[in-house]
Amino acid sequence: MNSLRRLGRRDGFQAAWLLAPSAIGFSLFYLVPFALGIWESFTDGAGAGRSQYVGLRNYDALLHSSAFRQAAANTLLFTSVGVPLLIALSLGLALLLNRPLFLREGLRTSIVLPLVVPVASTVTIWQIFFDWNGTLNAWLHGLGLERIDWLQSDWSLGAVAVMYIWKNIGYNMILFLAGLQSIPRTYYETASIEGAGPVHRFFRITLVYLTPTLFFVILISTINSFKVFREAYLLAGDYPYDRLYMLQHYMNNMFASLDVQKLTAAATLMLVCIGVLVLVLLGLERRFRENME
Repeated sequence: MNSLRRLGRRDGFQAAWLLAPSAIGFSLFYLVPFALGIWESFTDGAGAGRSQYVGLRNYDALLHSSAFRQAAANTLLFTSVGVPLLIALSLGLALLLNRPLFLREGLRTSIVLPLVVPVASTVTIWQIFFDWNGTLNAWLHGLGLERIDWLQSDWSLGAVAVMYIWKNIGYNMILFLAGLQSIPRTYYETASIEGAGPVHRFFRITLVYLTPTLFFVILISTINSFKVFREAYLLAGDYPYDRLYMLQHYMNNMFASLDVQKLTAAATLMLVCIGVLVLVLLGLERRFRENME
């Protein structure tokens, strides 16, 4: 028993020694700046060691900012629309490509390809597609319909949502395919023998055993929805149409104007919202797992 304890301590020391460089780098370049950023959100920004604690004054000013409220509303709308659409489409593709299909491997590859395309190339493609003289308006003109300035209208958020779905649908499809292929085929065979139809098998077997994967995909998709700034920025610039102005635009503009207090306050609020969402999803997933057991 003593030898096992000594072995465990030795292995633990070796593991800590090997992880130390990464832990030190992570602390210096992530944890410490992150903590300093949160502290800055509670100060007056005097700088040079003269900053004073002002409580929630920066957050109050932030919540009274019309630009921040517009950005937060657009981000919430984008996430609440884009994520469900992405989940539904990727799950539908996974169900389709999980069965024998002509050119199935080629279709899988083509759907996953956007993952490896650089963001700048992606944006160039969609700029050509949504431009006033672009492909989409050419199709509309061919059908006798009026052209639309997609990036200067209320449809602009939909354009970014299409880019977001196109970029992430392949990754989600792979996750769903892995979850579907882990479900034993005997469950479906038994249900078919007992007379269960396709709808019943989908809701009673597929969705039930796919729920852990579904929770993970929802979590990853939601986090990725907050990371569309690169696409939106390259597509429409610093100050896009109002419907396209999101939290990342707001924080980028606060950084450009050196308003560190509003920047860090906005980043902290966004972090809190994401953290609450993650905790809720993990709690639901844990409760579901306990019910399954």
